[in-house]
Amino acid sequence: MSDRFVVVPVGQGNEQCSESEGAEGYTIEPQDAVPVLEYSREPNRYGDGMPKESSPFINNTDNDKGNLYDGKNMALFEEEMDSNPMVSSLLNKLANYTNLTQGVKEHEEADDDEGPAKTKKPVKSPALGTLIGVYLPCLQNILGVILFLRLTWIVGTAGIMESLAIVVMTCSCTMLTAISMSAIATNGVVPAGGSYYMISRSLGPEFGGAVGLCFYLGTTFAGSMYILGTIEILLTYIVPSAAIFKAEKKEDEAEALLNNMRVYGTCCLTLMSLVVFVGVKYVNKLALVFLACVILSILAIYAGVIKTAFEPPDFPICLLGNRTLQNHNFDQCLKTMEVGNVTVTTKLWSLFCDSPDLNATCNEYFTLNNVTVIQGIPGLTSGVIRDNIWGDYGPNGMLVENKHQASEPAADTSQDIYMPYVANDITTFFTLLVGIYFPSVTGIMAGSNRSGDLRDAQKSIPIGTIMAIATTTFIYISSVILFGACIEGVVLRDKFGDSVKGNLVIGILAWPSPWVIVIGSFFSCCGAGLQSLTGAPRLLQAIARDGIVPFLQVFGHGKANGEPTWALLLTGGICEIGILIASLDAVAPILSMFFLMCYLFVNLACALQTLLRTPNWRPRFKFYHWALSFLGASLCLSLMFISSWYYALVAMLIAGCIYKYIEYRGAEKEWGDGINGLSLNAARYALIRLEEAPPHTKNWRPQMLLLLNLDSDHAVKHPRLLSFCTQLKAGKGLTIVGSVLEGTYMTKEAEVKKAEQNIKSSMTTERTKGFCHVVASSNLRDGFSHLIQTAGLGGMKHNTVLMAWPGTWKQSNDPVSWKNFIETVRETTAAHQALLVAKNVDSFPTNADRLGQGTIDVWWVVHDGGLLMLLPFLLRQHKVWRKCKMRIFTVANMDDNSIQMKKDLQMFLYHLRLDAEVEVVEMHDSDISAFTYEKTLVMEQRSQMLKQMQLSRTEREREAQLIHDRNTASHAALNDKADAGPDRVHMTWTKDKFLTERNRNRAEASMGVRDIFNMKPEWESLNQSNVRRMHTAVKLNEVVVNKSQGAHLVLLNMPGPPKNRGGDENYMEFLEVLLEGLNRVLLVRGGGREVITIYS
Repeated sequence: MSDRFVVVPVGQGNEQCSESEGAEGYTIEPQDAVPVLEYSREPNRYGDGMPKESSPFINNTDNDKGNLYDGKNMALFEEEMDSNPMVSSLLNKLANYTNLTQGVKEHEEADDDEGPAKTKKPVKSPALGTLIGVYLPCLQNILGVILFLRLTWIVGTAGIMESLAIVVMTCSCTMLTAISMSAIATNGVVPAGGSYYMISRSLGPEFGGAVGLCFYLGTTFAGSMYILGTIEILLTYIVPSAAIFKAEKKEDEAEALLNNMRVYGTCCLTLMSLVVFVGVKYVNKLALVFLACVILSILAIYAGVIKTAFEPPDFPICLLGNRTLQNHNFDQCLKTMEVGNVTVTTKLWSLFCDSPDLNATCNEYFTLNNVTVIQGIPGLTSGVIRDNIWGDYGPNGMLVENKHQASEPAADTSQDIYMPYVANDITTFFTLLVGIYFPSVTGIMAGSNRSGDLRDAQKSIPIGTIMAIATTTFIYISSVILFGACIEGVVLRDKFGDSVKGNLVIGILAWPSPWVIVIGSFFSCCGAGLQSLTGAPRLLQAIARDGIVPFLQVFGHGKANGEPTWALLLTGGICEIGILIASLDAVAPILSMFFLMCYLFVNLACALQTLLRTPNWRPRFKFYHWALSFLGASLCLSLMFISSWYYALVAMLIAGCIYKYIEYRGAEKEWGDGINGLSLNAARYALIRLEEAPPHTKNWRPQMLLLLNLDSDHAVKHPRLLSFCTQLKAGKGLTIVGSVLEGTYMTKEAEVKKAEQNIKSSMTTERTKGFCHVVASSNLRDGFSHLIQTAGLGGMKHNTVLMAWPGTWKQSNDPVSWKNFIETVRETTAAHQALLVAKNVDSFPTNADRLGQGTIDVWWVVHDGGLLMLLPFLLRQHKVWRKCKMRIFTVANMDDNSIQMKKDLQMFLYHLRLDAEVEVVEMHDSDISAFTYEKTLVMEQRSQMLKQMQLSRTEREREAQLIHDRNTASHAALNDKADAGPDRVHMTWTKDKFLTERNRNRAEASMGVRDIFNMKPEWESLNQSNVRRMHTAVKLNEVVVNKSQGAHLVLLNMPGPPKNRGGDENYMEFLEVLLEGLNRVLLVRGGGREVITIYS
């Protein structure tokens, strides 16, 4: 930061105080040093993988909490000082900000910091400017092996026009990417990590990890390419005699060259890896030498071009007919020559004839055509540019010919491959050349990778990178035109310089000597290879230390000084794969794919951030636009498929696999990335578009609100309810899991958060995907009411409530539990929401269970929207219930035609596309049984007792004490007063207890059954509505138990609660009788609308 902030104390008046002595003579202790604000990509010690990004915008005041604020001017804010620092403190930290050099430099200095006797060096402010820090490193990384070894061949093969098209496409791609990268790099501080850091923090860990690993693979294969280029220069142009494998025949030359590349390449890789392992400081010190080699080579080329305008170099090319000859094994381009008035044959003769005699049998084409000598470099003014405008593609083995030279074709061309002609070593076409050329424009990330060294990164990165791309674009465009204007076409298409005695083609153009280019390109490739082997392991180490890819954790470790030893080993192994491929032309398209994918996502990241208008998106670089970023991304994608569609698919598959792996197994990170912003915008857009009106029947699916009960430790009381909800989610609807804590939020905040964590943990265990919401309310009743009313957002609201049956309602003297349950039923009915109540939910299957052959029985008593039929279908989509069959029972009365009902129901299910067995159960009108009357009597007596129990707390305690005293005084006295009623408030009426009590009272009847008419006076006083309801419950329960006792699940219409709240306790009793004897039951109450339809 260039500006320093001066903080003026408030309220000091005109008093002047020195730092060490106050106005009254006492010593003022100096304030604690303000911590230097640093970015560190080291992981936390305990492995959460989050980079430590200390910033005054984050509450990082842990070190300052001991400094109590004792001022008077800001006393109003003194309680907030721990979490919100003073502005003066903030500005002080900003003014003292520094950004340490990342990566190599810290590893070099690590040795100096080791040991207890050594102290750390003071932090030096970064001092590199735009030229040294960005421009020259980018220039060095962009210009390289392809320029020296392949550009002339590309110009000769594709022609000047198509070569210009390749250069313009690729350079436009990198320029647009540089604009996007500049916007991202100037939107805050970018620590070391370059494109990986930018993409991961802009697009999230999944994209960041996938693209980061692709960029790592690209950098690693770039190392392979540079090493192969180094060996090609060494064996082809410097010391050809050093080749281990030598070809006896011409057709074996290509294979011998590949084998030599593999052997020497492996040795070179091993040597370079050792250099990097021993100390990268040597690589950095040689960087200037390598840069000087590149610049001198470029200058030598331009000097040579200028010299050809008035004094072209003498490099004769020997043509036989119109075919170019390899000028290795002969000195003179003659068939015969006169020596002392005697005609003798030349070395060229012996290459095409079976003997040196004049009457020897020679190759037919050799006999028919004469040899011609032309200049390899006619010069700028020769007009050769007209011949090189258009390309000359061809298959592997096609001879390099001068189309303007006369030629007599031979009848037999089968021997041509054995003759010393210059020929294509690969099949050439435009898209192949794009893939081979693209690595020559990569390297634009060099400036952003060195952001820690820059004095003003937000200024230097855009200017330096864009200027470097503009410079190299000019060099490439001018080189294409000048090569085409100076060099003969057959020489341009001669990849290895066989027609110019094995010289480097670009070298013969250079001034003062071809060796300037040969030596310069050799060291340039060496340096680029070393830098790739230096940078790639550190990139892998940064990804590993972020902790987003679990299986890469081991590569985050290294030597004591942080040197990435394991990452270097992996990099060397992958690099060896490229070297075993051995062909520069085959390796170049591979790394093109990975770099293009990286650039694609840099452009996408910029476009995404721009379109989302994230508040934090405030780049200092203003010359960007989302349309330019999309154009750059489209160009990257197009170039990927233009270069090699199958390599593009493989690269995308690799990135996709890494993305999915990180998504499922990687650590969750919150980096404020654009994908989260995109998800938020998409969700907002979808919610606004989603009408709040109910969806069409065809689109209806259960959107669940799951009401959970928590135990005293705020853990989930019935986790199987979550499992059942997961199994119902074949409908892929919304799930909101809610619960209520009694109290106010101010006093229950910690408990609410703990309960939410427990619920989320249970949801993860039960694989329930959804949202969790715990509210604090003065009572459970209001809390559940608030959830039912307010859960969801806009049109994305729940339409179904799932809850557990209050199984202990009869054992509890407190009526609150069952009253809350009934009020919840009423709430859902009033809100037109469906209700599912699971009884005996703890016996429901878990997600790991697999139910065998069995049935899901649906008892369709009343039609309330068709939810009863839809739920079994959804359950059977889950593997737990997949093997279960569906049975539908419906109840027929006496005046119904059972046979016709069954046919109609079967036809209805057929139209609904549901597979189910159908059965119609007839319930005949019958007299109400004595059991029903007595059940109703017991129910009403219990109801009466419960009403009398609505006393004050003091009265209830006194009543309980009275009962206790009577029990202890005399058991007989208790029996005498048993019929008094209110004293026996501890009675809990179940069927078993009722039978026991009845049998005890009938002991005097000599084991006989009392005549039922003796109780008629009691029955006549009963509420006849309750009697009828109890009769229905008993009869229906008998039928259901008879048919469905062995079913895996029974679904049953849930009757509604009475409109008169005075009969609430009777309602619970009716339901209890209805469900008696059944194991797993799901009571279903529709929301008052159709949820299933026969129409498409």
